[in-house]
Amino acid sequence: MLVRRHVRSEEWHPIGVDELESNALDVVRSINNRSVIAGPGAGKTELLAQRAAYLLQTGISEDPRRILALSYKRDAARNLAARVRSRCHPDLAHRFDSQTCDAFAKSLVDRFGQALPQRFRPTPDYEIAYPTDAILNNFLQKLRPPKEIGSYADIVAISVRTFEKRLVVPEPLVDADLASPTPGQWAAAEFWKAWLHGEKRSFLSFPMIGRLAELLVRTNPLVREALRLSYSHLFMDEFQDTTQVQYDLVKSIFMGSATVLTCVGDNKQQIMRWAMAMDDAFGVYEVDFAAQRTPLFNNYRSSPDLVRIQNILAKALDNKAIEPVSKNECTIVGNSCEVWDFSNPKVEASTLADFVVNEMMKYELSPRDFALVVRVRAAQFFKELEPAFAKRGIVLRNEAAIVGPLALQELLAEDFSELLVMLLRLLSSNRAGKHWTDCIEMLCFLRSLDADDDKGCAQASRDLNDLSGKFSAKFAKPVTTALEAKALVQFIFDFVGRLNLLAISPAYRQGDWLAKVMEAAAAHLEESCKGAASWSEALDRYEGLRAVPLMTVHKSKGLEYHTVIFVGLEDSSLFSFLREKYEETAGFFVAFTRAKQRVVFTYCDSRGNRNEIAPLYKLLTDAGVRTIRKG
Repeated sequence: MLVRRHVRSEEWHPIGVDELESNALDVVRSINNRSVIAGPGAGKTELLAQRAAYLLQTGISEDPRRILALSYKRDAARNLAARVRSRCHPDLAHRFDSQTCDAFAKSLVDRFGQALPQRFRPTPDYEIAYPTDAILNNFLQKLRPPKEIGSYADIVAISVRTFEKRLVVPEPLVDADLASPTPGQWAAAEFWKAWLHGEKRSFLSFPMIGRLAELLVRTNPLVREALRLSYSHLFMDEFQDTTQVQYDLVKSIFMGSATVLTCVGDNKQQIMRWAMAMDDAFGVYEVDFAAQRTPLFNNYRSSPDLVRIQNILAKALDNKAIEPVSKNECTIVGNSCEVWDFSNPKVEASTLADFVVNEMMKYELSPRDFALVVRVRAAQFFKELEPAFAKRGIVLRNEAAIVGPLALQELLAEDFSELLVMLLRLLSSNRAGKHWTDCIEMLCFLRSLDADDDKGCAQASRDLNDLSGKFSAKFAKPVTTALEAKALVQFIFDFVGRLNLLAISPAYRQGDWLAKVMEAAAAHLEESCKGAASWSEALDRYEGLRAVPLMTVHKSKGLEYHTVIFVGLEDSSLFSFLREKYEETAGFFVAFTRAKQRVVFTYCDSRGNRNEIAPLYKLLTDAGVRTIRKG
């Protein structure tokens, strides 16, 4: 039973884990700004969860002050929040706000946006938009600059690929015209005008929202002070991927305040520079906030031999990288890492399918213990690999596939999708055990009720029983049509309640994102139910519990598997290696470090060569990794 009473600091102990390494425990108990450099498998999320529990349970973060945790990805934010809820009494956990940097910025603009200067004030019903190359190219081609600014040729010479990053949002906004703008700066100002005031409603990208939020807190001291008073502590996860926009917002709010910051990440896993990530976020932060750097040494994920190889890869990214210590055991026979060469994709697919089947039998593994990782062209690789896996009775699932308006992996990380599965698991079962407990706790959380309150639990129980009766009458068997799937999604949505959803997921409060999530959920639910003999089978398909996932390197980040198979270690897959050597090497490192026990790289003669990425092969060779001809 989780208790609400405070414990003395010296009597507090980590919750749910046997122990923390000494540096991690030092960070948990720290009273100053910290910069935590932690390699793969070091338990970065666990450290933040333990720190939140420590601050809340000891009363160091005093009620009514809160703790703010900002993550790069939605699933990371949810994972951290779930860990805190499992370690703290609801009365304490409700003071922990875990969200993405983008969602935090958006919440500020949604609440206080009308206090922005007129030239940067969006309409209240602004829409989230994405400035694609086609949109930007069309916009720039229509511009005609004044003669004193430049020529039309100057405008069309602007790169659409870097327009937003280098011209629209590179610096904090200023509520004044530039004295002598360059053609690019003039075009950026025109873009802001068009997207803010060119239509009945404004259109904003997330980086633009971040810049508006920063301007808002910088020009409204009362808003800034309210945030400082609200949050005693700030956590930032995956800090190496922080963009300049996001960092400037945090800096404008918290620099010089009493709020204590803890920023955690691994600069060797920085693979988001293309998405505006700062070159050296840790270095800048440590100077601005006088933060103390603290390394973590342990790797709780990978076997000793994999950690040995990882260290060689890490040195290629940072020659000062600390050598990690594996806290896992090797449980396999044979080499922990190999490169397999093939003559063509058909032989490759057959060999990999046989390998997965044999490993599953040999080590009593499930399909979800494996991951096939590709750099690009997930759909093409899936098309080549899937028949061989199906022939052996193994489902291969492309997690990068588009379902309705969303990518499948994106859908599965959505709050509404998780609530949908949780409730359907309960409604289609015997309404007992873990499903029942999970749903009761979920309802209490949504309704801001104390899960230990008998009255609140009793009402939640009655509501679930009532819902169960209606479900049995309408959806006793898996749905068979798109219309039925949409009706079921609406049925669950009506029960959960729109306001409750908006409360837990700020992204649903603006535009049509929630509608898109519901559309994708219905489409995926219909597909999952095809041929399913029961709701249990359909929901297993929905979540992919009995399927081997195929995903991109970027989508694999933050996940872990017994065995990782990197398909296509070739020039054609890592086509930007010569231009972006550091980021491609970091991506290679990220894919490698997802594995607990084994990593296999594949190369195929018919897909090209490996001349350009030879440095990656040299790193593997230097680590003693063998290349084996498989056919």
